[in-house]
Amino acid sequence: MQTTVAKSAASPAPAKPANAIAAQNSVELLKKARADSDAVLKELGSQQNGLSQAEADSRLKQVGTNEIVREKRQPVLMRLLSNIRNPLVLLLSALGVLSYLTGDHRATAVISVMVVLGLVLRFYQELRADNAAAKLQAMVSNTATLVRDGKEAEVSIKLLVPGDIVRLAAGDMVPADVRVLSAKDLFLNQAALTGEALPVEKKAAAAAAAEIQNPLDLPNLCFLGSNVESGAATAVVIYTGGRTYFGSLAASIVAQRQLTSFDKGINKFTWLMIGFIAVMVPAVFLINGFSRHNWLEAFLFAMAVAVGLTPEMLPMIVTVNLSKGALAMSRRKVIVKRLNAIQNFGAMDVLCTDKTGTLTQGKIVLEKHLDANGDPSEKVLHYGYLNSFHHTGLKNLLDAAILDHEELKEHLKADEEFRKIDEIPFDFIRRRMSVIVEDKTGLNTLICKGAVDEVLSQCTRVEVKGELIEVLPEHDAKRRQLADELNGQGFRVIALAYKQMPGAPDEPVYAVKDEADLILLGFLAFLDPPKDTASEALKRLHALNVDVKVLTGDNEIITTYICNEVGMLVGHLLLGSQIEAMSEMELAEAANATSVFARLAPAHKERIIHALQSKGHVLGFLGDGINDAPALKAADVGISVDSAVDIAKESSDIILLENSLLVLEQGVLEGRRVFGNIVKYIKMAASSNFGNMFSVVGASAFLPFLPMLPIQVLANNLLYDFSQTTIPTDQVDAEWLATPRQWEIDNILRFILFIGPISSIFDYLTFFLMLYVFNCWNNPDLFHTGWFVESLFTQTLIIHVIRTNKIPFIQSHASWPLIITSLIIVAVGAWLTVSPLASALGFVPLPSSYWLYLAVMMLGYAVLTQVAKTWFIRRFGE
Repeated sequence: MQTTVAKSAASPAPAKPANAIAAQNSVELLKKARADSDAVLKELGSQQNGLSQAEADSRLKQVGTNEIVREKRQPVLMRLLSNIRNPLVLLLSALGVLSYLTGDHRATAVISVMVVLGLVLRFYQELRADNAAAKLQAMVSNTATLVRDGKEAEVSIKLLVPGDIVRLAAGDMVPADVRVLSAKDLFLNQAALTGEALPVEKKAAAAAAAEIQNPLDLPNLCFLGSNVESGAATAVVIYTGGRTYFGSLAASIVAQRQLTSFDKGINKFTWLMIGFIAVMVPAVFLINGFSRHNWLEAFLFAMAVAVGLTPEMLPMIVTVNLSKGALAMSRRKVIVKRLNAIQNFGAMDVLCTDKTGTLTQGKIVLEKHLDANGDPSEKVLHYGYLNSFHHTGLKNLLDAAILDHEELKEHLKADEEFRKIDEIPFDFIRRRMSVIVEDKTGLNTLICKGAVDEVLSQCTRVEVKGELIEVLPEHDAKRRQLADELNGQGFRVIALAYKQMPGAPDEPVYAVKDEADLILLGFLAFLDPPKDTASEALKRLHALNVDVKVLTGDNEIITTYICNEVGMLVGHLLLGSQIEAMSEMELAEAANATSVFARLAPAHKERIIHALQSKGHVLGFLGDGINDAPALKAADVGISVDSAVDIAKESSDIILLENSLLVLEQGVLEGRRVFGNIVKYIKMAASSNFGNMFSVVGASAFLPFLPMLPIQVLANNLLYDFSQTTIPTDQVDAEWLATPRQWEIDNILRFILFIGPISSIFDYLTFFLMLYVFNCWNNPDLFHTGWFVESLFTQTLIIHVIRTNKIPFIQSHASWPLIITSLIIVAVGAWLTVSPLASALGFVPLPSSYWLYLAVMMLGYAVLTQVAKTWFIRRFGE
């Protein structure tokens, strides 16, 4: 099979839902696996000589090309429109249009700036992330060796159709879902599909009637997405494109992504603010209209109040925070494909992870080399290396793991001190292979390795610590028990034996009969070992109150061993077969109480994700295989790695370019920092705006003039918003970062209703001051100026009280950019009252004594708000 790199175009999506196709295909695959080869060929309308070219062309028109549906990148215009559909953006746009229609061009300009800034920043950041991710997602397109019209030919896999006869050889990718017709020593790597790192053997014989229910476990079926490790086979194509097992998974990821925890929270808050506006704006309009009988003025003022109530900087603040988080993550070699995933990372309280390639290294490693008593033995390692080094057949994953000990080549002088004399190749009847080497003295040594039972059956003696012992039944049983115990811990075990032949001729020819009267040397044990960072990463996530669950397609023995190795004690383990019998409610309860799941199909992983989400959890999923794609799509935040298969990277929100789990801890902390600063803005802006508008409603009822001119409301709101633009630079209290954070709209509403009216207390004190101390009953300009300054100063001050749960300026202080911005804004507010713009804005100079009163009120406001905030946190939480 030839391999070329190219981007694969998507074929049309299947008409049926992916899960329906998968279920229907499973039934058909089981049926074909249990039938003999001739029956399968007849049912598919094929034969050993393959299809004719005309028949293949006809079928191609009927079923379409053998291509996988891929997630399409949004066109630029559609991406922009999807950002515009945000409820808050729509609300602000509506207010901007109304302002324009009523002639309030200043308000129109302010709102337009806020909307455009938010949209442009988000659009640019997401486009940049997508472009970076696209570089990782080039699809490999292959050619397959087909039999057409009785002749073999290399054909693009796009042109494969059901019924085609394909030849498979070592190194080939399986080009479709196929039924094996004949095979010789065929081993496949299915790790991307099942999560099992070790190769699996495939044969042509029909499967037993009811032996296996999972198609992936069937010994005579091969699937698109797997590759041939060794051997050769002839197979017939059953399914292509979207109907393949891989294709049904790919189809599921191109569906519309469900709203995540962050999206739902933003939308709930937006509707909360719309509710406030729906109540307060009509109240202000009616009160001012009936009291002053100037309905146009009342309408303009009500519009200004609507703008004042709306946290119009929210889209920009959210986007800047998320962009800052994405930038911080990029420095750690992490691509954030979807900005909202940053916050979901912080809100995540459960991380579900695949095992192979995430917790483990995703490759086979020689873990143990033991003598017949189970003690470490260097001689076992040395002889194992000589066998793998000198045999000329295709070296499998186990040979590669042995040969990773490159230091032995020099130490043993494997190519100088030992000359290869002969080789007895592996076959599936003996299940062993031997290499005969000669040393400098002319001594011939036969080194045999293979399946434990097959090697032990040929051994008459055992070497232990240099001493040769005759094989006795009771000792032999212990050695078999040792191999069984290693298998029970998840190791793939092979036995190693040898025989020395000092009187052999110079160029002897050895045969299978010479694999007799062997000396058992010991055992080689292989495993896909845990990553060095896995245990430490899990500890750090636990310290951040993130619960970790393992979801794998691998078997329960290996899974239990790996989990124990990384510090996850497996108390209760749930299998895919058990999940099949559970209702959604039963699964939700079981998943909540279980940390390790094994022998899972992709649909099981997706069901577990949804079950945990139904319990109120925010889910992250870390995976890198084809079988992980549905779960990655379903999770609140899907996390993959650079080495993952394309479908996994397409399904994910975050891609780790550096394959270290320790990055996850930083991602969680960054997500919580981002969310902390977003919540700060929401609490500051919403409570302050609500307090001001609450004051407006009251003042409108008894004042003979408007409490503040519409332009003054907008100017106040604009300055206050700009004072908060540097919130993304602020730090978040360490205590706040210690636990997962989700949207708590009810708590935000309580905070708004409880803290907001505190500002009204000081607003009303200001009203009293301006009316009865500075006698503003007939001087509305002075009244407007006094309240404008007090409102701006107290709102800006309160930023520093609300931004922390501690005592501001003493136990916690804001970032320097936020402090400087606050000082600039209050200075600008004071300057406006005496600036050349004062008359245009309706301001007049304030009496010098006013500033003393203002200082006292600001101190009282800060103290009262701090006391109220502390009580609120103790009573309702953060």
